Amino acid sequence: MQHISKLPNVGTTIFSIMSGLAKKYNAINLSQGFPDFGSDQKLIDLVSSAMNSGYNQYAPMAGNLELRTAIAKKMNALYNAVYNPEHEITITAGATQAISTIISTFIKENDEVIIFKPAYDSYEPSIRLNGGKVIPVQLQAPNFSVDWHAVKQKINSQTKMIIINTPHNPSGTIFSKEDMLQLQEITRNTDIIVLSDEVYEHMVYDGEKHQSACLFLDLKLRSFVVASFCKTFHNTGWRIGYCCAPKALMDLFRQVHQFSVFCVHHPTQKGIADYMQEPKHYLELPAFYQRKRDLFLNLIKDSRFTFKPSKGTYFQVLDYSKITEEYDVDFAKRLTKKLGIASIPLSVFNENNLDNHVLRFCFAKTDDTLKRAADILNRI
Repeated sequence: MQHISKLPNVGTTIFSIMSGLAKKYNAINLSQGFPDFGSDQKLIDLVSSAMNSGYNQYAPMAGNLELRTAIAKKMNALYNAVYNPEHEITITAGATQAISTIISTFIKENDEVIIFKPAYDSYEPSIRLNGGKVIPVQLQAPNFSVDWHAVKQKINSQTKMIIINTPHNPSGTIFSKEDMLQLQEITRNTDIIVLSDEVYEHMVYDGEKHQSACLFLDLKLRSFVVASFCKTFHNTGWRIGYCCAPKALMDLFRQVHQFSVFCVHHPTQKGIADYMQEPKHYLELPAFYQRKRDLFLNLIKDSRFTFKPSKGTYFQVLDYSKITEEYDVDFAKRLTKKLGIASIPLSVFNENNLDNHVLRFCFAKTDDTLKRAADILNRI
């Protein structure tokens, strides 16, 4: 028997490749986006307590109501956005599942989806699996800003969805208020759905404000806001996130969600719901990660790498064009194998593998890890 792949051009992800190399060569792993420090013991204890208290059977399909209520309260407090926890918030098995389900719910054969490259690598395969067409808009280094005139030119009767990501992975940039107003105006009076990937919403630096899609009234009416507890609470292995959207959109989302996942780990939902009663657990994150960013950049300020400080996420892009003209994938692999530090090359997320000679480094690490990494980078 012969079977044809629905994704014939998809191989092993760059994250698996670089983390695999880091393990093989015992390199410092600043490639994949996960902390090398633990979650708050209080949160772990709350999840354990939920298990011991009997939260071990199916959660409601939409998620534990206490958690959905806590999310609604947070969205209202931070963004003055009202979401009904009964009908407009759903707990998912990580943000990636939410993204995949949103795309599966709305994208059919020949629907066009605009994405901004470099783009998180789950968007494009999900679009193609559902018969959709990827319409890329390339962001140009080093600023990675959006040319909204170019976006407007790509919109036509087949445009079903626009996917945005702010703070942006992998570039570490953020969408401004003006960006969001431009997006709102472009999509006004259309049937275009906006998928707003905001998993790094609590990691915005230098006094900037996260510009959530739900801050803009007309945009909110057509948008799914996707977020992640895994990134926020330093436990990427827990795979728990959520999405918010108007009831008319969420009703359709749940039709697909119930048959793909149905529900996610109940004691974790209960534990996070209790943990969120103290907003400091997410409100203190910008200062926490900005200190790590600043430490990392101060440590490598005299290196041959050049950079613009990350405005959001826990990733920092470094330009190595003063060091070598090597293809970024080759340079990243050489750094891992020969010098003992792993990063992510950005060309794999770009249209036609555009190589800007930049690498992405994760600074969600202990101070000791960042200091050891800087020692290596300073020697290059």
